[in-house]
Amino acid sequence: MTVWVDADACPVVIRDILFRAAERTGITLTLIANQTLRVPPVANITSVQVSSGFDVADNEIVRRAESGDLVITSDIPLAAEVIEKGALALTPRGELFNKDNIRAKLNMRDFMDTMRSSGVHSGGAAPFAQQDKQAFANQLDRYLSRLRS
Repeated sequence: MTVWVDADACPVVIRDILFRAAERTGITLTLIANQTLRVPPVANITSVQVSSGFDVADNEIVRRAESGDLVITSDIPLAAEVIEKGALALTPRGELFNKDNIRAKLNMRDFMDTMRSSGVHSGGAAPFAQQDKQAFANQLDRYLSRLRS
């Protein structure tokens, strides 16, 4: 089982939680981004730099993800693609996407995109907060606990 991170937009505090979890549990953690990322010098934590371009990092994650893996991303279309392969997706805000809820999330995303295209401004996401960090840590813990049992 590997945890893949769509790292270009992943908050540093979430990366730190992932680093600690990987060091504690030994899970394989791979960050994928179109820039160089510093990761702790631990054998099970790596980063992969891909070229710049639209969806290059996303496509690399889809190519590498397998059934049972966990992908950390806020990108709903990326989440949908890895879920099709049998992986799960977790947002940095702690929302777990799976085959039961991803279709509704995609529909809402597409609806909001259409609204924005027609000039309606929704205000965007709220600033990242402490409760988001806590929700992420709790979901990650639940996921890792299921793996150990």
